[in-house]
Order: sequence, then C-alpha cells, then structure tokens
Amino acid sequence: MSETSLPDILRSRGLRLTAQRQLVLEAVHQLGHATPEQLHTAVREVAAGVNITTIYRTLELLEDLGLVTHTHLSHGSPTYHPVGEDQHAHLVCRDCGAVIEIEHEVLAPLATDLAKERGFQLDIGHVALFGTCGDCGEAK
Repeated sequence: MSETSLPDILRSRGLRLTAQRQLVLEAVHQLGHATPEQLHTAVREVAAGVNITTIYRTLELLEDLGLVTHTHLSHGSPTYHPVGEDQHAHLVCRDCGAVIEIEHEVLAPLATDLAKERGFQLDIGHVALFGTCGDCGEAK
C-alpha cells in the first residue's frame, strides 16, 4: 500500500489522519529500515514536539493497518520498514553490524519444507539470520 492511501485506511477504521501519523509513515518510507529511535530523530526534524511514545504508538497502529512491518536485527529495538517493499530476509553480521537484504526466494525451499512437514507458515519478512559477513570473515 502506498502512503497516499493512509487517509482512506484510517477513515475506513473510524480513525483520524493526524500530522504525526503521516510524518511517521513518511519517515518509514524515507529511511527504508529504521528503529523507533531513528524515526523519532527524523520526525523531530519536522515536528519538534513529537515524543518517542507517539512514535511507538503510531508504529503499532501502522503495523495493525498493514502499512509497516518490523523485524529484530539486534538485541535492541525492532527495525520497521514499509510493507509495500518486496518481501525479504536479513543477514546480520555480528562483528560489524552490517545488514544485508536477501531475496525471499533464498528461503523459499525452507518455507515450503516447514509448511509441508510441520504446517508452519514462515513470515519471511520477519526473518533475520545472524552470522559473519564476507568482509569480517576474510579479516579473521
């Protein structure tokens, strides 16, 4: 869904479009992958009065509306990104912290096996695999 559909989605649920909701969604689209703290910093550049609690509540609402999703790329805060992006998984380097996106097709065989053998539906958009990137592996 595009960010321009936010007013219609909110109206259909009996909710109002607020400047904060629009700003948070725009920041998610602008930054691509961002923690609530990073989004807070971006939104505060435009609207200084927006607090971190508003960011968290808005992200929760936007996720409930199906406009954003999150994944955990570290032990810290979740990372949010727009739902409209192609579904992908993340490779996270434990040494340098690099995050590399991989196409969902890489995990498709695993998803198929899990569905067939265990009836489990894998949400690839929430998958983060931790290890060591090629650059850090070579440095060792």
